[in-house]
This record gives sequence, C-alpha cells and structure tokens, in this order.
Amino acid sequence: MDGGPRVPEQRHPGTPANPAESAALSFGVLGPVRAWRGGEPLATGSPQQRALLAALLLRDGRTATAPELIDALWGEQPPSQALAALRTYASRLRKILDPGVLVSESGGYAVRLPGDGALDLDAAQDLAARAEKARNSGDLCHARDLLRRALALWDGEVLAGVPGPYAQAQRARLEEWRLQLLENRLDMDLEQGCHAEAVSELTALTAAHPLRERLRELLMLALYRSGRQAEALAVYADTRRLLADELGVDPRPGLQELQQRVLRADPTLAETSAPAAETAVTTVRPAQLPATVPDFTGRAAFVRELRDVLSSASGDGPAGRVMAVSALAGIGGVGKTTLAVHVAHLARAAFPDGQLYVDLQGAGARAAEPETVLGSFLRALGTADSAVPDSLEERAALYRSVLDGRRVLVVLDNARDAAQVRPLLPGTEGCAALVTSRVRMVDLAGAHLVDLDVMSPEEALALFTRIVGEERVASEREAALDVVGACGFLPLAIRIAASRLAARRTWTVSVLAAKLADERRRLDELQAGDLAVKATFELGYGQLEPAQARAFRLLGLADGPDISLAAAAVLDLPVEDTEDLLESLVDTSLLESAAPGRYRFHDLVRLYARACAERDEHPPSERGAALSRLLDFYLATAAGIYAMERPGDRLVDHLEPTKHQGLRFAEGATALDWLYTEGASLLACVRQSVHTDRLRRAVDLLWAAKDLAESGANSRQYEATAGAACEAARARGDHRTEGRARATLTNVLLVSGRIRQAEEEARIAMERAASAQDLAAGSWAANDRGLIALHQRRYADGKVFFDQAIRGFSEAGNRAGEATTSFNLSRAHLAMGNIGKAVDIARDGLALLAELGRTMRLANGHYALGMALTQAGRHAEALGQFNDALTVFVGHRQRLWEGTTHFRIAETHLAAHRAAQAAQHAEQALAVGCIGGERMRGNVLTLLGRALSTLGQVDRARACWLEALKLYEENDAPEADDVRALLTPVDAA
Repeated sequence: MDGGPRVPEQRHPGTPANPAESAALSFGVLGPVRAWRGGEPLATGSPQQRALLAALLLRDGRTATAPELIDALWGEQPPSQALAALRTYASRLRKILDPGVLVSESGGYAVRLPGDGALDLDAAQDLAARAEKARNSGDLCHARDLLRRALALWDGEVLAGVPGPYAQAQRARLEEWRLQLLENRLDMDLEQGCHAEAVSELTALTAAHPLRERLRELLMLALYRSGRQAEALAVYADTRRLLADELGVDPRPGLQELQQRVLRADPTLAETSAPAAETAVTTVRPAQLPATVPDFTGRAAFVRELRDVLSSASGDGPAGRVMAVSALAGIGGVGKTTLAVHVAHLARAAFPDGQLYVDLQGAGARAAEPETVLGSFLRALGTADSAVPDSLEERAALYRSVLDGRRVLVVLDNARDAAQVRPLLPGTEGCAALVTSRVRMVDLAGAHLVDLDVMSPEEALALFTRIVGEERVASEREAALDVVGACGFLPLAIRIAASRLAARRTWTVSVLAAKLADERRRLDELQAGDLAVKATFELGYGQLEPAQARAFRLLGLADGPDISLAAAAVLDLPVEDTEDLLESLVDTSLLESAAPGRYRFHDLVRLYARACAERDEHPPSERGAALSRLLDFYLATAAGIYAMERPGDRLVDHLEPTKHQGLRFAEGATALDWLYTEGASLLACVRQSVHTDRLRRAVDLLWAAKDLAESGANSRQYEATAGAACEAARARGDHRTEGRARATLTNVLLVSGRIRQAEEEARIAMERAASAQDLAAGSWAANDRGLIALHQRRYADGKVFFDQAIRGFSEAGNRAGEATTSFNLSRAHLAMGNIGKAVDIARDGLALLAELGRTMRLANGHYALGMALTQAGRHAEALGQFNDALTVFVGHRQRLWEGTTHFRIAETHLAAHRAAQAAQHAEQALAVGCIGGERMRGNVLTLLGRALSTLGQVDRARACWLEALKLYEENDAPEADDVRALLTPVDAA
C-alpha cells in the first residue's frame, strides 16, 4: 500500500459518469490486473492469461510479436508448448473483451483501448502531467489535488499475482514512479505549510523505504518547520549511519547541505514575496480635490485595487475605455474619504480634463440635493449660470453632455444612498467616479464595491508613529500597540489619540494607553478639536429607524467576538425579522457581516451602542432582560445538544430551568457545527453573567457545553471562564454553584494535563457538592478524582473513587454516567493487573450504552476495551476497538480524543512488534494533540522513541526521549524515571 491518502470510494478508470456510457470497457494494472464492462468486473483468467493482458496493455497500443510475449511471460526458459499456450490465452481474452479490442497483427497481438482514460495507468499519467503543469504555473493547491487523485488510482501491489520477468520489471518501474509522485506531493505539502501533517506520513514512508534519501530529506524539513530541530538532525544522523552500514556511502550533497542549514537555523528555509509600480502625476483643471493628508499610511492593497479600476476608464484595461465607478463603504472614521482623495490624487494623470469633488453630507440631517450639486459641477466645467437649467433631469442630461469626450474624475464623498448618487455619475467612457458612503451601494448598477475595514495592527502603529514621532514611540512600543488596539485600529480614533499625545509633550505613550484602557471613558477620551469618534457614530445612529436603533442598542450589550441569529433571543423577535434588522444595520455600516448568518460590531461602535443603551433604553431593566434571554437561549440549546450526544445521561434534568426556548437539531453533526461555531460567543455570555443574578444558569451552561473543553476547540477560553465562575460562586457562598463550577474547571485541567491543580479543584468540588446535596456534581467530581488517581499511579484510590461515582450515578438514575465511569474503573483494574476483570467491565459498560442508544461515549468504551485487550495480548481485537473509537471521536469533532486514540493504536502496534505502524500513529497523535496536554505529549514522544529505536533510528529516538524527559520534569511527572532508564543504555552505547 502507498503512504498517500486514499479516497473512500475509488472508481475504476473509465467508469462512466453518464449511464448512457455504461457499456464501456476499462482496465486496471495499478493493482491486480482487472477489466470491467460498464462497472461490472470481467473474469480475466489464469495468472499467465492476466500476464498476457498486462503485457499488451502496457505497450500503449503497439503490437507485440509472439517471441516478445513468450519472453515476457516465461523468460529464458519457456515451456515447450509456449506458442500454443499463448494463442489459447489470446483466444480466451478475445471472447471476454469487445470485438476489435484484442487484435492479431503481423504474427503478434495488440490491445486497442476503447477511449481516453480506459486504463488506470493512462489516467494516472494524465493527472501527473496536469499536476506538473499546475505546479509550474504556481497553482500548488490544484497540483496537490491532482497528485492525490493520481496516487489514489493505485490499489495495492502493481500487477499483483502476475508472473514473469516482464511483469516484475514493470512492477519495479511503476513502484518507483509512484514513490516519485508521492515525494512530489509531499514536497508541495511542505510548500503549502502542512509540515506537522506530513511528519506522520513521512515517518511511515522512511521506515518502509529506509534508503530513499529524498524521503529522509523531506522528513528533516518537515520536522524542522514543525519546531523539532533536534529530531531533524537526528534523522540525518540515522541516515548517515544507515547508508554507511548498508551501502558504504555518505548521504548525497543535497541532504548534507540541508543538515548544515538546519544546524545554523538558516532563515532561507522560509518563504517571501513582493510586487508594485505606478505612474507620474501632473496638475490639471478643474482641480477640486481636497488636499491629501501628508501622513497617509498603509492601505496599499486598496490603493492598487482602486487605481486598477480607475485605469479602466482611460482605455488601459482589457475592456478598452469604459465609465468606471467604485463605491467605498465602511463605518464612520474608517478612512473612506482619506483613501478616496489619496487615490484620486494618484490617478489625476489619467484624467487630464479635470477632477470634481463634493461632500454630499449623506450622514447628516440634511443631505445635499443632487440638482444643487449638478449646478455646481456644471459651472466648474465652464457652463454659464444662465445656461444651467432648473430641473434635476435637465441638469443631469446637460452634465452628461458636457462630459462627453472628456476624461474627468468625479469624487462623490459621504453619499447617503444610490438614489442620491445616480444623477451625478458621468455617462460616457473615459470618465470615472469614486463614491464613499456608510451604506453599501448594492443597488448602484455596475459599481465596483469596496468594503473598507479597519487598519491592520502594523498600519495602525505606522500611522500613530508618523503623527507622534518615531522617538517617542520607539521606547514604548508595547504601550503604543495598546493605544492603537484600544482605538480598534480605526484611523479616525488613532489620528485623534495621536494628535492629543503630540500636543502634550509631558505625556508618555503609557499615560495615553492608561486613559484609553477604561472602556467607560474611552469614547470621551477620543476627541480633539472638532474631531470626535462619538460624534461620527452619532450621525449614523441618528438616521436609524426605531426598530433598527433598538436592535443596535441591545445587540451592543452582548460580549463575544460576534453574534449569530441568537440575536433573535436578545431582541425577543422572530428569526426572520431579526435577520432583516441585522442586514439593514450591515447596510448602514454600523454592523459588520463576519460570515453568512454571523454579525459583529467594531469595538468602538460596540462601546457607543452600550452608551446608547444606557441613555436611551427604557425601561432600564430591558438591558438585563435581553442578556437573560440570550443566556436562556444558549443554555436550552446546549442542554439539547448534550442530551442528543449522551442518551440516558440525566445531567440535563438537574440544570436550571429556562424561559426562552433554544434550537432543536435533527442531526448530531448539525448540532455540533452549531456548538463549535458558537463556542466563543457562548463562553463570552457565561463570563458576562457570572457577576449577576444569572450565575447559576451561567455555570450550568458551562457544564452543558463541556464538549468545548474536551475537544480542545475552546479550552483556554473555557478554563478562564470556569475560573471566573468559581470565584464568583465562592464570593457569593453558593456551594451548589461553586461545586459545579469547580467540576467544570477540573475537567478542563485534566484535558490539559495539569494534574495537581485538577486534584485540588476536584477535592473542593466534591466537598461543595456534598454540602449542597448535589448528587450530579458529586458523582462527576468523584469520577474526576478517580482519573487523577490513575495519573498519579494511585490505582487502588482510583478504584475507590470510581466505585463511589458509580453508586452516586445509580442513585440518581443516571445509567449513562454509570457506564462512562465503568470504563475508567476498567482502566483502574487494568493498571492493578486484573486484565480479565478490566475486559469484562469495559464490555458490560459498552453493552449498557448500546442499550441506551448510539452515543459519543461509546467511543470511550471502545477505547477502554482496546486498552484492556492490548494488555491481554489480543492485538487484532484491540485495534478493532480503537478503530471503532476513532470513527466516533472524529465524527463528534473530539480532536484531542482522536489524537489520544492514535497514541493507543501506536502502543498496540508496538506491542505486536510492528514498529513502523507504531511510529506512524505516534506521529499522528503528535500532529493532532492529545487529552492530557504536555504530559501526554511526553508519553507519545516516549513511545515514538521506542518505535524509532526498534527501526534502528537511535539518534532520532534519543531526541524524542530527551524532549519527553524535559516535559516530564516540567510537570513533575513520575514517568521521568522511565525515560531516564531508556536513555541510559543509549548514552552508555
């Protein structure tokens, strides 16, 4: 088998996508020699008969003489009746195949394939050629996909079971070609940054092909780029020793050079890029453009994009001369006017007949009337006052006539909407218009729409530095980053903050950062002279309809990076009405659409929305009610997902009741999509609620959403939130809530491998649960204390805790909890040497969960049973259990459990003396990550080192053990002694 990825269902070459072509013949040689007619396999006869078919298929339609075919089938010692046998085989094949496919010519035979792609080898060659072309053109993603498809056509050993010297030679040739394709694909994987993923595959391939230096070179590069420099150098040492022992040669120069580059951490092992160029500028009239700011900074990509659009009006573009319109949209203060004016100045040379400019006052209470603007434009273009007509339609027609044949750029700044803009657009080729507005002008036909976002952190810091001065910023770079971060990277806010600092020589950057750190005062601090961020936002807010304004205020109350249509709960409105409101706010640029169905505020806009809520929302209690509805929505939805994932688990019966309904899902995959997409916002809702009367519901939401911690998707945010909940509950003296909060914190600490902290939290959780007579929390805390005891090798104590947890679950009628804890009890018995009992307990737990219904926790049962079967020496059965567990964990997005299961599979392979497979799965565990954090990473590295040592790669094995030892010592883990014992023989040698 090749080391590349396999597709789930492999169509044989020539399989028709159209049923009308269903009778087509197709053939395969990249595996057993096979033939199909319309998807149905054909009997290709004896091994010698298949050898004849293969010899003909591999000649690209050329005729092979009888002596050539006899030599191909039997070599130098053919049987006495070889010619007669050859004719018999040909006759039989002709009966199987379509007429005209196998033909007799000049005393020999040939196969005429029925069409392109009828032979899998031809299909693979075509895909490989297309991949090379795509790579040469720079399309690496497409090239990788094409090579994956080519490699997927291999189906085991080439010409499997086919005898004869010709088949043997072709087998070697095609295997070499496969390896070359695989190396090319892996090379592109590394170019695309897939270093960690490639290590696992390369480890397996180097074990299978130890003398193939290109694979070793790729493995070194993958390890180095994954931050594993010592292992990369160890691979070279292993390779040099192997080549010397086996072939008496040194590594090839390319491999030696790579080792030197790795040794000196050569920066050229990374990647770079470049571009740009522009044209000259001259002064022309009418020249109404405002002055461009002298400290214009960044926005290079937008500048290029807009200049390219404007250049199309001059006839330089592929479409010839056109009338070009670009419409910039964004929130107030994002720099729309500054960018438009800057680009207009750069493009003046392309518009020698003049540049017109007007501020349309679209954000104010009284926007400019189009007929007034047209009158002004006509006069600027040389039209006498007496010749300017009265009506809007006549002025617009005359304006277009005056511009006909001219090349004029029109800048329409601060537009209200498309209706205001349309009469002001030039109507002829050669002219162009730049429009800025807070509203996205999706209804402005033919316009090139540009959504202007805030600056990047680098651009923001550069703008701040240009205004304040390099000397003041250089010594306080971190404080300067804090300032531009507090400004939300909004250009207007940065300019105001920088101008205030520049005017106050006694202030340091740190003083300004401290003033902006207070969110409640931040908008008040961001004003200087006639510039104020709050005033800019006020203009937009003042134009909202009442329903829009209410939505703007209430949505600003919710923390979190963004919000979905969970906003319907905040607003207490139907989902359809909510979506319409949110989309209308996006059109005003007061809200951003982060992705389909997801919305977010700019940080400063959110602060302004909250200030509006405090000022305008009546009654004031509606603010708390809105957040309470959001919490209810999240809790009800998360509880439903928990129950769907864990049939029979009674936890949901012990959660706080909710008044607002949540979502219901028909499929588990859809439910998990929602949970992981919503994770950051859900946890933000919990954090926002822990210091309110919503604390109990907030902690229950944390518990119901525990998959966010176990999957590793949101572990850090989950831990911080759980810690805040613990402190809030402790301060309030609420033992029930504190016990549950500490149980959730214990869980995430176990996931990250911090056993000592987890032990303390679990102990307090158990005490608080007992005090509050909270059987659910107490049972889970006992289970966690048992797991902690296992980590600390206190197996008898672990058994006691697991037994206690099972009794608690039994009393509460939580059969799923009983089953889950029984899997951990099985591990305790296994550690104490009771292998048979461990197997029996795991099987009983699996039977109980199967009775309750298919559930994610079945995977934990398969996992526990796999461990027990491995210890029992029943390796094939153990691998079956682990593969079942892996399927469930992958399906339920439990990434860390997925990695941990790969580790157990690696253990089983090593126990079965299959070191290469063990190393491959250990590498997959390292790439994915494991439950148990750095300590478990040490376990994986220890096992990987043992596998590599068995494969003779002792230098790389030692590098793995040294890294594992460092991790164990940092975590005060007892496994450190085991690794020292492994290193001692290596050091002695």
